[in-house]
This record gives sequence, structure tokens and C-alpha cells, in this order.
Amino acid sequence: MLGIVLAGGEGKRLYPLTADRAKPAVPFGGSYRLIDFVLSNLVNAGYQRLCVLTQYKSHSLDRHISQTWRMAGFNGEYITPVPAQQRLGPRWYTGSADAILQSMNLVYDETPDYIIVFGADHVYRMDPEQMVDAHIASGAAATVAGIRVPRSEASAFGCIDSDESGLITGFLEKPVEPPSVPDDPDVTFASMGNYVFTTQALIDAIVADSENPDSDHDMGGDIIPAFVEQGQAHVYDFADNEVPGATDRDRGYWRDVGTIDAFYDAHMDLVSVHPIFNLYNRRWPIRHASENLPPAKFVHGGLAQESMVGSGCIISAATVRNSVLSADVIVDDGATVEGSVLMPGVRVGKGAVVRRAILDKNVTVAAGEIVGVDAARDASRFAVSAGGVVTVGKGIHIDGGS
Repeated sequence: MLGIVLAGGEGKRLYPLTADRAKPAVPFGGSYRLIDFVLSNLVNAGYQRLCVLTQYKSHSLDRHISQTWRMAGFNGEYITPVPAQQRLGPRWYTGSADAILQSMNLVYDETPDYIIVFGADHVYRMDPEQMVDAHIASGAAATVAGIRVPRSEASAFGCIDSDESGLITGFLEKPVEPPSVPDDPDVTFASMGNYVFTTQALIDAIVADSENPDSDHDMGGDIIPAFVEQGQAHVYDFADNEVPGATDRDRGYWRDVGTIDAFYDAHMDLVSVHPIFNLYNRRWPIRHASENLPPAKFVHGGLAQESMVGSGCIISAATVRNSVLSADVIVDDGATVEGSVLMPGVRVGKGAVVRRAILDKNVTVAAGEIVGVDAARDASRFAVSAGGVVTVGKGIHIDGGS
């Protein structure tokens, strides 16, 4: 088995969080980066020959993989970032299928029987081995992971039409009238962007697609529809996936955090007493880099409620509610942080107020400043999402003149 993780996208809709880094490298959940979720799922399932295809602003992603995801290598295991190598000429990847075409040497070197191709920027738990087993049992050339979503909301996704046997009969990109699953007229299979292929079938499809001048060379837009047309694609129902240690509340959780609002909402899913997504499942851990920092400290009556607070944080005579604080965040005397996501190194000054905001790494909020309180003022200074989330880019100092 060879795993290929697609991590080359620009992530424009997550700007300014992606102004200086690839989308899969964006910090998430106080201790993680987005790519840690897919890599954890694959490694937990025993798949440890993994290539991460990178392209845009990949330095922090490459460094994170190299430092955090080191494998012993005694049995040939590895997790390696693979930049665009321009093996087929002086050009970047033109799509996710072209990324695999240009990296076909990885396949030829390993000669695997099957290839897993997963996306790098979703938040979820999954046992990929169960999907691989279903793929082999079906005899299909391609298997697409599908998650059940309300049909009324499915137009935002790539949608799968399938028969009762699981054979995919149609693969539709954001259709106006989404198809329903065979056993429920109110539900649609949305593609999760996770695939399993029989190796030679994938090679043939990728090569054929490269010779089609009308193709966008995209896995979901071109490769999967080609398999569907041949009657060689099956759907894997994510609801059938049993992850050890999952709770009834977070079983089947999957979030595409491709927009600021979705990214923010996924963080809010973490902070309730009984979280919608449980990061504390030790039987299926999400692995991450651990920094050499002391425990969080609360002094002079500092308080955090319904929040996650990372190592090295100091909450001094301040109040934090319904928020996620990454490592090395300081919230000074009298400050208030509510419904916010603070990334590593953020400093919130005395008496400052931060509400419904995302502050990227090393942002400093001057004493007495307000963020997320005055909508008109915020809109003139920062990026504000359609849902009203204020996002401040890396390293910005916020004071009265910002």
C-alpha cells in the first residue's frame, strides 16, 4: 500500500491564514496543523509509506512534516514531503491528477497493489483500512469515501449518485438537484475527497487524462467521473467506519474547513463540555508536534471557561470564554477573550477585548484595544468573513492606529 496525500492547494478562501503558508500547514485546535488529521488516520491504520505532495508556500509544511512525522525507517516506513519536481517539463502542477502524474516515479519505486489518495485539509477521524478492505471486496478500480449530508445542503459538495450495491452511477459537482442515497430520499452522499485505487487502473486513468486537452486534470472533476463512466467506481459509506474510542456524539464527524467561517465553526465544535469533536480519544490519537513549554498558568484570578488552553499560556487576571488558545499565548490583566481562536505567540494586552476573532501567530493586541466589537471599524482594518468572524494575519500589531 502506498499513501499519497494531496497538499498542494493554495487555500485562497482561508486568507489571511494562508498568506504565508500552505492550507494544510494552518494551525488548528491549539496543538495541531490541519495535515496532522489525515496523517494520524493513515498512521493509526498502519499505513506508513506516505508521500505528501506539496506546492504553494510549502516551507512551514515541509518543516512540520520533517520534524514531527519522522519514522524509524527500519521496515521501510517513511512520511516525506514531495515538492513539485517538474519531471515532465518546467511547469507547476495544473491539478491534483497532474500532481500524481508528475510524481509517478513514487508509484513505480514502490510498486504497490493499491494506492490511497487522501486530501490534507479536513478535520475528522477515520480508519482507512476499513475503506481499503471494502475496496478490495467490491472488486472496483476506484472507491470514493462518501459522507451522508442532508440533501438540502448537498449542493455545496461534489455529490455521488449510487445504486443499492454501492456502484457509483453519477458524480456531480455542486448540483442544483442533488441525488439521494438509495435508502433515504432526504440524504445525499457528498464526496470526502478520499479515494482508494487499484494501482494499474489509476496509472492508466492518470495517463489517459494527461492526453486529454479538455481536462482540468483534477481527481474529483476528471479522474473519478472517468471511472464512473466505465462502471468501475464504488462508494464507501463513511457511516460504516468504526473508529476505536469514538463517542456517540463525535462518531462520523467530518468538516471541510475550506473557509474562515467553517474553520471557526470547527474550533467551536471543540470547546463544549461534551465536544462535538473529541480530541481526547487516546485509542485513535491525533498526533502533533510537542513543544518544550511549561504547563499553562492562571494567576491573579485569571479564568478560562469552556475553553482549550495550550502549553506555555499565561492568563493573568483575565477572562477567557468559549475559545481555543494555542501554545505560548499571554492574556494580560483585565483583558477579555470570548469565542475566539488565538494561535501561537499571540499577546493580548491589559484591558483589551477580543470577540469572535481569529488571531494568527504572533499577533499583538495593545492595551485597551478592541477586536470583534465594532463591526465597521473591524471591516476597515481586517478581513471579516461572511459570518462576521474577524481574522487578523500573522505578526500584526493592533493598536489605535492599526
